[in-house]
Amino acid sequence: MNRRAFLTALAAAPLLGAARPRPAVAALPKAKITRVRIYRPPDLNPLFNQSNMVVTVETDIGITGIGEGGAKDTLEQCAGTLIGKNPFHVEAIWQEAYIAWFYPPGREKTHALGALDLALWDIKGKALGLPIHELLGGTARDYCECYATGGARPAGTATAPLSLKERARATMEAGYRAFRMGAGDVPIGGVFDTRTAVRRIEQDCRDVRDGVGPDGNWCIDLHQRFDLNDAVRVCKVMEPFDPFFVEDPVRDEHALMDLPRLRQMTTVPLTHGEEWGLRWDFNRLVEQHDIDFIRSTLPNVGGITELMKVAAICETHAVGIVPHFTGPIATAALVNCLSTYSGPVMLEYNYGGRPIDYLPECLDFRNGKAYTNDRPGLGVTADMSRLTQIGEVTEPGRRNVFRRPDGSLTHW
Repeated sequence: MNRRAFLTALAAAPLLGAARPRPAVAALPKAKITRVRIYRPPDLNPLFNQSNMVVTVETDIGITGIGEGGAKDTLEQCAGTLIGKNPFHVEAIWQEAYIAWFYPPGREKTHALGALDLALWDIKGKALGLPIHELLGGTARDYCECYATGGARPAGTATAPLSLKERARATMEAGYRAFRMGAGDVPIGGVFDTRTAVRRIEQDCRDVRDGVGPDGNWCIDLHQRFDLNDAVRVCKVMEPFDPFFVEDPVRDEHALMDLPRLRQMTTVPLTHGEEWGLRWDFNRLVEQHDIDFIRSTLPNVGGITELMKVAAICETHAVGIVPHFTGPIATAALVNCLSTYSGPVMLEYNYGGRPIDYLPECLDFRNGKAYTNDRPGLGVTADMSRLTQIGEVTEPGRRNVFRRPDGSLTHW
């Protein structure tokens, strides 16, 4: 290139830059939260940690978010923090709801906070026209593998008694990653002797391994029935049958003390935490590799905002996530979140693809697997005519918080 051509090109460069179209920027509108409504679904689960209460968060721009969990009283108190706030400031709302009520929330209140957090993320996704998994960085897997709590059944055997081996085989044939069973279950109110149960569980493990086959997977929930000495015994008898994981092998109250000991005494993979709430309940076990999977779930952990922090801790220490099942909306949210997680994931799913009458759009499930979709927000649509409104909040609640010089929140 000669000198004249070079100078001509140099002079034209700014004009060429000005002619290029600027990249599109997604702008969030100005918005305020105006109302929170609480609905009872037709099949309300009365358990706090498995609540399927439906909650909606309304805004002055016509976008409404949906969440799930909590109870009327806990939802009403937490909802007061939201009124008048910008719904897109999800982290700031979470922090204020957490600290504004005199002491940190217990597990029941964390569940309510999580339900509202789901709705806020749903609003943000709808405002941007994007599914939550895109807001979180995009999917890192083709689908989320599932296991069925009660196992699958072959066609035409809806009421026929089936052995553990038959149920395990049917679950594998239905496309699930693993068959799950209880630990020598007896009828509610019956006598459960952990010493004799160990021998019965050993035979059950043998039968289930035969049912899933050499390449299949199975897992077992000990439901915190065992003290440490019997937990060691039952884990040892399972070792030859290679479980995918052994869940809740000791009491939750003893977990921080007993799980590190149990980890040194058995080779079976351990998981714990379906009754835990926030990351501070269990972070030490994850950091020390005392568990192989964590059962933290939505909304129990405090919502998507908190779950992704839990996922970061687990990813740092190569611990998998096998979330506890609560309700269908929360499970749809889990698919959005955990599809972006790089570590091992398996979802507990109890609906087996059956439709849910008040949720014409919810979870995309087929052949034992849960898939993401491109619907905005959580990807959930509710038929509100099938729900019963039982509460609403339109006034701000307690706001006892201080701010640091930079505007961030701190305890009052």
